[in-house]
Amino acid sequence: MNFRNLIQFSTAGLGLLATGMLLAQPNRDYMPDPMEFPMEFENSRAHYDYLLDHYEGGVTHDYQSVPKWEGLWSTGRHMGNNDLFMDDDGNIYDDVLTPEYRDAFQYRLDLGDQAYNNGVDFDRLTTCEPAGLPRWFREPYVREWLNTPTYSLWHNDLANDTRRIYINQEHVNIDGTHFAVGDSIGFWAVDDELGDVLVVHTEDIYPGDFFRGTPPTSNQAETVEVWYEYWDEELNEKRIAVNVFFYDDLMLQKPLSVVYTYRHRADMEDAGLRIRYWECAQNDNTYLTFDDEGRPMTQYRLPGEDGYVDPRGATLQRNPDLPAGLVGQEKSPVFDDMFDFEF
Repeated sequence: MNFRNLIQFSTAGLGLLATGMLLAQPNRDYMPDPMEFPMEFENSRAHYDYLLDHYEGGVTHDYQSVPKWEGLWSTGRHMGNNDLFMDDDGNIYDDVLTPEYRDAFQYRLDLGDQAYNNGVDFDRLTTCEPAGLPRWFREPYVREWLNTPTYSLWHNDLANDTRRIYINQEHVNIDGTHFAVGDSIGFWAVDDELGDVLVVHTEDIYPGDFFRGTPPTSNQAETVEVWYEYWDEELNEKRIAVNVFFYDDLMLQKPLSVVYTYRHRADMEDAGLRIRYWECAQNDNTYLTFDDEGRPMTQYRLPGEDGYVDPRGATLQRNPDLPAGLVGQEKSPVFDDMFDFEF
């Protein structure tokens, strides 16, 4: 599929979509047909300010009225990220990436990666880096959404990648640096077609990736996001969707539009699944190595292999200030002999 970058607008409300975007979305009878948007925005902030004006400053919620997106959610339908950057034959588009970032993407493809089953698999998570934006949108793990009148708190199960969206506020960065998921502000509004929407602007994002094996993003990446809840008529289930508009002057020739959706997972809730704290120490079982041609590879130690570390802490003395082998220091109170370890 060839997803192009012309921003478009719907006369029936929000409808800010990229050409062909409906192909990547679930069936929704109420989604209006897009028409060409009459302008391009100079930057992401101009885009965000336009929406703020379009929705007449938005609406102010209290705890009773703020939309509730409670429960557990997993990633649903989304556009394949590399469809944004290359055709079905694996040829990189000439009009999406800047020349420098097109060459960087080609360099990554030439190395080989998991996405193309070439046996080389490098992941930033190997060195305990957070997924960050824009990868945050597509991570397949469960997440939770907590909306309050003054901020939204969105938890991703992977790497404690928690986003905070400050409602009806301005960007604040007293640290003088960037962050894994950036700094996000937003406002609530009511759209004629979509109902309650949360419009978000994010800046100050670490350089990252759309996902493993995709082009890198630069430290100039910013987003405009439009979030809403809907009922998927085709699958007969509740979903959350977001239209994300990526701006990156160093990486992109033009802004990109992507749609991601998230499924409400009542089945996980019924099974008792809860989001726990993600420990980077569990990544002790992943390590970076290189193949015979010097290409980076993320490798994994499996249970029973030399060097494997039980993530429950049963096989590793993690407290050097305590006597080795002190009873009751395991992270799990369950003792089992599944693996024959000595400690």
